[in-house]
Amino acid sequence: MADHTEWSFPAALQPRPEQVRFDLASAVRAVVMVHAEVPEDAFTANVLGTERVGSGAVIGADGLVLTIGYLITEASTIWLTTHDGRVVPGHALAYDQTTGFGLILPLGSLATPALERGSARSLNVTHEVIVIGHGGLPHSLTAKIIARREFAGSWEYLLEEALFTAPPHPEWGGTALLDPDGRLVGIGSLLVQEAVSGETYDANMFVPIDLLEPVYHDLTSFGRPGGPPRPWLGLYASELQDRLVVSMLAQSGPAHRAGVRRGDFVLAVADQPVSSLADLFRRIWSVGPAGSQIPLTLERGPDTVRVRVQSADRNDFLLKPRRH
Repeated sequence: MADHTEWSFPAALQPRPEQVRFDLASAVRAVVMVHAEVPEDAFTANVLGTERVGSGAVIGADGLVLTIGYLITEASTIWLTTHDGRVVPGHALAYDQTTGFGLILPLGSLATPALERGSARSLNVTHEVIVIGHGGLPHSLTAKIIARREFAGSWEYLLEEALFTAPPHPEWGGTALLDPDGRLVGIGSLLVQEAVSGETYDANMFVPIDLLEPVYHDLTSFGRPGGPPRPWLGLYASELQDRLVVSMLAQSGPAHRAGVRRGDFVLAVADQPVSSLADLFRRIWSVGPAGSQIPLTLERGPDTVRVRVQSADRNDFLLKPRRH
C-alpha cells in the first residue's frame, strides 16, 4: 500500500483555523483512514479490487465510523488508522445498497472526537464547504457546491439528489463533507466530470447525510435497512444518445442467466419505454421486490428480443462479514 501522506494540497486550498467558525483541529481528528482487504474470490473483487483504502467519519461516541460502502463490501479485514497513527481493527457493521453508506464498528478505542451530523438541505450551489480526508489539513480542502442533481450509476444505483463539489479531492472515497458550521453533510463517493453552464469540471460526488437518518436504526440494529430489498439484475447499462446499451453483465447474475447480452439496447421494462438510467431503475424497482420477474424488451441487431429476468437480492451474491 502506498504511503497515504506523500502528497498535500497547496496551502491556498487548505482550510485555515482562523477562517472557519468551528474547531477545525477536532474535525480533522474525527476522520480516520479505512483500509479493507477483500478475498480474491469475492463477487466485487474484479471491479473494486481486493485492497481498498479511503476515509471514514467518526459519528458516534462509541467510535462508529460512517464511510462509503464500496470500501468495505465483502471485506475480510478492516483496519482504522487515527489522525495520530494508532491502528484499530474494525468490523463491517452494515452496507446499505440504496444509499451507498457503510458503517464500521471499531473493535477497540479510537479515542477521537465525533462529528455532529447536519443537513445538506440548506446547502445551495456556490456555498463554500470543507472536504476532509484522512491525513490532516494537508489532505483537506475548501471547495464549493457546484451542482445538486439526480445521480444514476450504472451499477443499479440512484440518488434523487446528490451533491457535487469542486475542486475535487483525489482520494474521494469516504471523505467527510462539512458545512460552514463544521457539521457532517455528506460522504464522498466518486470522482466525476460535471457540466455547469457550458463548462466541464472535475468534481466529487457526495451522498447527502440526510439519507442516513431514515435507515440508521435498522443499519445499526440489523446490519441492513428494513423492508424488502429491491430487485437486482446484475445489468450495467450506459446512456448513449438517449438510448440505453448494456455495457457489462455480472457473471452468473440474473440478467446474464436470462440471456441478456453485452451490446443489447434496453427499450422497455414491463412494456414501459425507458430512455435513461433513472427511468430504467425506477421501472425495474416498480415491478416488485427482489425475486420478481422483470420483463425486458431488448434490441439486438435487427431483432427485438423479449426476456424475463428472475431478479435477486444483490446481498445474496456477496460474502458476509465475519462475526466477532
